[in-house]
Amino acid sequence: MTTALLLAVSALAGLAAAFAALYAVARRIDNYGIVDIAWSYAFGVIALFYALAGPGWFPRRLVFAAMMITWSLRLGTHLAIRVLGHHPVEDGRYQQLRRDWAAGFAAKMFGFFQLQAASVVLLGVAPLVAALNPATGFHPLESAGLALWFVAVAGEALADAQLAAFKRNPANRGGVCAVGLWRYSRHPNYFFEWLIWVSYALFAFGSPGGWLALIGPAAILYLLLRVTGIPLTEEQSLRSRGEAYRRYQETTSAFLPWFPKKPRAAGSE
Repeated sequence: MTTALLLAVSALAGLAAAFAALYAVARRIDNYGIVDIAWSYAFGVIALFYALAGPGWFPRRLVFAAMMITWSLRLGTHLAIRVLGHHPVEDGRYQQLRRDWAAGFAAKMFGFFQLQAASVVLLGVAPLVAALNPATGFHPLESAGLALWFVAVAGEALADAQLAAFKRNPANRGGVCAVGLWRYSRHPNYFFEWLIWVSYALFAFGSPGGWLALIGPAAILYLLLRVTGIPLTEEQSLRSRGEAYRRYQETTSAFLPWFPKKPRAAGSE
């Protein structure tokens, strides 16, 4: 068994056990939204594990672990404040899953938690590849990846802060946030989240087998655009904000930040 496979299997076993325990906690408090918090923090854990156990050049392992741990802590803490701040009210996406999975809900949700554990290992290819690289000195692609990471993390943090500030204002209750970055994208936080994964892949390209890290941004883009990201979020927004959100959809890019379009005139086709 190669070193890479041994590390990946060890990480999967540990995360599977951790997410099984988390499932028991979620059942006890009756809030499955906590899996989002754990998923975010898990990347910091797996990056640290690879950095400590990997045989590659230590400075490279250290830099990549610092990148992923910093992002993991910021995102996980942001989600913890949001999810636990609303507890016992569960995130709308999980309320919908309760309805969709009414038959056999417990087993399906347990499988969902285990899928989250597996996804961390699959998406964590980039730090694994970097941790195996014995070459000394940083590759130009690694420097470019680090620079892009700084931009992406700052953008995601700004988008989250702007949305939080909008929601804190009682005058905006039930309204649609279309200020700051949200004027140019309906989901700027998702865009910068994806860009973070691009930065991880770019960093990994400097190592042998780095192309495998493309799994990360490709999978995240698919999930954001087609599965649990934009589709579920927008369904919830339409349910809660109705016509105001439909008008926002007409004028504002869904993902890539771009200049807003003029709203259609009333009665026009």
